[in-house]
Amino acid sequence: MKKLAAENVRAVSAEIIDAVINGGQSLDAAIANNEVRIAVDDRPLLRMLSYGCLRYRWQIEYWIEQLISKPLRKRDRIINSLLGVGLYQLYKLNIPNYVVVSETVEAAKKLKRKELAGLVNACLRRFERENISKLEIEDEQAKWNHPSWMIELIKKDWACNWQEILEANNKRAPMWLRVNASKCTVDQYIERLSSVNIEAYKIDGFDNAVCLKKPQLVSELPGFDSGEVSVQDAGAQIAAHWLLKDAKNSVLDACAAPGGKSSHILEIAGNDLSLVSIDINQSRILSIRENFRRIGKTATILEADASKPEDWWDGVKFEAILLDAPCSSSGVIRRHPDIKTLRRLSDLKNLSNLQLTLLNKLWDLLLPGGTLLYATCSIFSKENDEVISVFLSNHDDALENKLLPNNNIRDLMIKKEYGFQILPGLLDLDGFYYAALKKIEK
Repeated sequence: MKKLAAENVRAVSAEIIDAVINGGQSLDAAIANNEVRIAVDDRPLLRMLSYGCLRYRWQIEYWIEQLISKPLRKRDRIINSLLGVGLYQLYKLNIPNYVVVSETVEAAKKLKRKELAGLVNACLRRFERENISKLEIEDEQAKWNHPSWMIELIKKDWACNWQEILEANNKRAPMWLRVNASKCTVDQYIERLSSVNIEAYKIDGFDNAVCLKKPQLVSELPGFDSGEVSVQDAGAQIAAHWLLKDAKNSVLDACAAPGGKSSHILEIAGNDLSLVSIDINQSRILSIRENFRRIGKTATILEADASKPEDWWDGVKFEAILLDAPCSSSGVIRRHPDIKTLRRLSDLKNLSNLQLTLLNKLWDLLLPGGTLLYATCSIFSKENDEVISVFLSNHDDALENKLLPNNNIRDLMIKKEYGFQILPGLLDLDGFYYAALKKIEK
């Protein structure tokens, strides 16, 4: 395959950013749809530019407003995205300025906007010459690189932590691994990594978690293909250990895709556990099957709607249920900066209604004395403790079990009215919420 010119990386990145901001595509989907056009060696740069421009979107747009006196025509809005690509490189990347300017100008021509190449050149050179990046920013969206509704809601929910949350959201997340306890220990795996010059460390309270000091391709990880290790944030690894404290025989993972938490359950549970993993999305079911195949474990996998158990449940109740509920994903913005662009405040009402529906439906599938672990990767109370509060007020056979799976994570877990919250960036973890609900035996 002929290597494509370097300036194409900037042009394609601009198209990806435009597809997210103006087309409503997810960043992952937009990259998957376009990276085939770029030489393999240039794809890391493509991802870095695309992620970075969305991470700093509002700051970049503020700078563009300083550089362009008159807004571009709607049909030329791709140039706004391209300017963002250029400005991000000048601001954050260790690429010579003259290279950034010349290749971004050439990218304008690749985008069939030759008549605007001069504008791109002038804007980038002025950005350097006048130190625009040093200007004090008063606009709150541009200062914090979040939409105003999200800033206000985070302030409301986290009056003492909102600044650190916003700052954490704008950083790149590290690469966490989950070591398969049925195949090796964390210490053994860290030694294997060291043998191939990959630095890593572990933290107390997380029996299977390893954090890499530098992200790696999974193909470079020893034992990945044979299931010795998987990619999973340490905060997500709390779920399996919490769920299995009391469950020995039967567990339901109600929204299981892509299968990370189900896989972890199988790795640490032993051979006697019966696990049912369901998901409504057929394509995501394939990822569950692939994860199970890779780690060498089996379970019952169903393509099913967790909110309609009458369509798939056989009537045999479960000792424990994991409800990793659909949510705003506001706790994983570090990994998915497009969430700040795509998510809307109005989404939260629909999501909280769905979350409550799932809780109500799945509760009937739980044995008396059993535990339902409610989890989200959200930091918003509307999806977390407020949902649990409504649920508990309507179920006199439910109470919260406030006992954490181990004491080493006590300082990490912020107690809410109901449940516990991990804030993004604490110990370099993603943001997660957990509430363990015990079914009272009558």
